[in-house]
Amino acid sequence: MALLRQHLIDPEVCIRCNTCEETCPIDAITHNEDNYVVDADKCNFCMDCISPCPTGAIDSWRTVATPYAIEAQFEWEELPEEIEYEEEVEAAVDAEAADEVEAILERAHAGQGKVTAPFSAAHPHVNTYSRREPAIGKVVGNYRLTEPGTDSEIHHIVLDFGGQAFPVLEGQSIGVIPPGEDERGRPHIVRLYSVASPRDGERPNHNNVALTVKRERVEKDGKVYYGVASSYLCGLERGAEVQVTGPYGDTFLMPNHPQANIIMICTGTGSAPFRAMTERRRRHAPDAAGRLLLFFGARTPGELPYHGPLMKLPRGLIDVELAFSRLPDRPKQYVQDRMRARADDVAALLKADNTFVYVCGLKGMESGVDEALGDICRDHGLDWTALRKEYRENGRYHVETY
Repeated sequence: MALLRQHLIDPEVCIRCNTCEETCPIDAITHNEDNYVVDADKCNFCMDCISPCPTGAIDSWRTVATPYAIEAQFEWEELPEEIEYEEEVEAAVDAEAADEVEAILERAHAGQGKVTAPFSAAHPHVNTYSRREPAIGKVVGNYRLTEPGTDSEIHHIVLDFGGQAFPVLEGQSIGVIPPGEDERGRPHIVRLYSVASPRDGERPNHNNVALTVKRERVEKDGKVYYGVASSYLCGLERGAEVQVTGPYGDTFLMPNHPQANIIMICTGTGSAPFRAMTERRRRHAPDAAGRLLLFFGARTPGELPYHGPLMKLPRGLIDVELAFSRLPDRPKQYVQDRMRARADDVAALLKADNTFVYVCGLKGMESGVDEALGDICRDHGLDWTALRKEYRENGRYHVETY
């Protein structure tokens, strides 16, 4: 009996965002009211779903003799314990087949294709706090970042954890548990938000984190609906307590070495991790040899979070290109347009072995950014398809879109 390496989704970490199901090219992922699951009969280990998952819940594996059925996975509240494959080999496979089983496992492990973090990134803490045992963050600041009267209401929210250890790195996320229940009488699911402050806190050497939160507003059938978690957070007053899970994420991390060039491409609240990275560099390596190049898009300057503080940063620290798509009497510009305008600089950085590329924001930007990088590379004698593969394998190309 040969053993298999089964691809699963951790129900304790999954936030039910549907990213994996949308990404899977062969419809191997499905869900019920409780869990997202992987059909072992369909999964071909293509790994397309691994990188987009915001929490890493999708990157779960178990060694099994018989795959877990999707009906069983629908009922799980946590993953089953891993069985050491040596024990199962002894129980289920005769000695002559042991080498074959070990080879199968090696192939399965190699096929995971996990996105790696930058080689110099600090080791992250993940899943320290759960829904069952959350951390408690106290609101010590809640400020609107965008101008009143604009369609985009974005807040900068600071949570202090007091004596609770809550270590986070630039590029990680935390989960927020909104109080109350949904229309089915069940607790609201955890919502994820990227940390917008560096690892030593929004206020240096304090045990706090900052979040960049947009109050979601959707019009449907003539009615206006607001996001549960975003409205909850944006409406909090100082002193309010928030249940927090996480931290999450072990790949979208900042390289620590000061020689690293970092290209950051974002829209809206996708700026959160880049604010954290920029603040880390500003505080601890302002004269670093590595360049910071930011492409940041919004509809108008009034809807661009952190616009004022960003424009006050010294150009020697960060090179900023802003793209606005709704300025009166001006053509629409998007981040990919500004990237093409800076094609020579982008290409020069892409040729360097110490360059890292990060993309964060609305999913609609992803294809435009990829096309722009393809055009820039082609015009400068580079093959973006091959280069992107190399960057990913070396932990130098990271995309988080939603």
